[in-house]
Amino acid sequence: MPTEKLSFPGHDGQTLAARLDRPDGPQLATALFAHCFTCSKDITAARRIAARLASMGIAVLRFDFTGLGHSEGEFENTNFTSNVQDLHAAYAELAQRSMAPSLLVGHSLGGAAVIKAAADMPTVKAVVTIGAPFDPGHVTHNFADAIQEITDKGVASVNLGGRPFRIGKNFIEDIAQVALADSLTDLNAALLVLHAPRDATVGIENASQIFLAAKHPKSFITLDDADHLVSRPSDAEYAADVIAAWSKRYMDLPQPKAHDTAPEGVLRVTEADASGFLQDVQSGQHHILADEPVKFGGTNKGLTPYGLVSAGLGACTAMTIRMYARRKGWPLSAVSVDITHAKEHAQDAAEPGAKVDHFDRLIRLSGDLSDEQRSKLLEIADKCPVHRTLERASTVTTKLA
Repeated sequence: MPTEKLSFPGHDGQTLAARLDRPDGPQLATALFAHCFTCSKDITAARRIAARLASMGIAVLRFDFTGLGHSEGEFENTNFTSNVQDLHAAYAELAQRSMAPSLLVGHSLGGAAVIKAAADMPTVKAVVTIGAPFDPGHVTHNFADAIQEITDKGVASVNLGGRPFRIGKNFIEDIAQVALADSLTDLNAALLVLHAPRDATVGIENASQIFLAAKHPKSFITLDDADHLVSRPSDAEYAADVIAAWSKRYMDLPQPKAHDTAPEGVLRVTEADASGFLQDVQSGQHHILADEPVKFGGTNKGLTPYGLVSAGLGACTAMTIRMYARRKGWPLSAVSVDITHAKEHAQDAAEPGAKVDHFDRLIRLSGDLSDEQRSKLLEIADKCPVHRTLERASTVTTKLA
C-alpha cells in the first residue's frame, strides 16, 4: 500500500502534516479521517483503518490537526471550531487533487468534528463516527481539575494520556457552545455510529444520542470490548472491515477497469500484518483475507493459501455441474462439494521422498435425478477448468515490479 507524505495550509495558514494512503490497485473513492482529541494521524486506529480501506480501493487522507503531531501551530490557540476549519482545508486539498472525499471517518472528538463539517462538503455521501461524544464539551472532563486555572489565567498545562498539553480558555468557551443536534438533523449523508459499550472515556449513551438525533439512513454497530482509542489491532481491523462494507452501499463506487493483459482483472495480495501472515486479497471490488493458523504464527483470520486453492476447486466444480444440469434441464436442486488436501508420497518419483498434492473431492447432489444423470454429473465434475489446471503442469512467471 503506497503512502504519500503531503502538507497543506490549515485554518490559519500554518502547515498541516498529512499522509495519503492509496490503494495498490484501482482507486474507487476517497475518505478523510479525523483523529481523536490530542491524538495524531499515526495512532493505531488511524493507521489500521486507513490501510484496510486502501486495500479495498478507498484512498484515505489522515492529517494532524493544528498544533499536534507533525503539524505547525500552537495547540493552546486551537479549539473545536478550528478543527472543523482544518477539516475544510483538508477537503479543499483533496478537491484540488480531483479526489474530493465521499466518506468521512472521525474518531472521538474527530467524530464530532466530521458531523459538524459534513454540511459544507457536497461530495460526502457517508459519515462514520468512532467513540464520538454527542456533546463535544464532554471532552473537558479529561482536565476538569484545571478548568478553573484555565479560566483564571487564560491557559494552563494539563496532563492527557501521560503527555503535557497547554489548553487555552478559548477552547473551553468555544466547545461549550457547540451542539451537534442540528448538524445531525441536517446531515445529508448516511451515518454509521461505531461505539464500544465499555468505553470508559466517552460513554455508550453518546452513541444513542447521536443515533437518535440523525435521520435515516443510519446504522449503529457495537465495538464490543474495544477501548476508547481502539488500540488493539484486531478491533481496528474489525472497525475497518465494517466501515468498508457499510460505506460501499452509499458511495456508489465505480467498477474498476479490467487490466489490459488480464480480461478478468488482476488479483492483488497485500500484506496486512508484517508481524504475522495476514494478507488482504483484492480482486476488483471483492475482498477476502488469507492467513495461517495461530499454531503456525498466524492469526487465523482467513483461509490458508491451500485453503484458497481448495476453495477454487470446490467452487469451480459446483459451478460446472450447475451449468451442465441447467443446460440439460435436469432437476438438480442443490450441489455441495467437500474438498480435503494432503501431501502424499509420489509413486515412482525420480527424486526420493518427493511428494505430490492430493485433493479428495466429495460431491453431494440433491434433486430427483436418475442414476444415469448422477453418473454423468460426476463425469462432468472432472471437466471443471480448475480441476484440469491442477492436474496438468502449470508455469508461473515471476518478476519484480
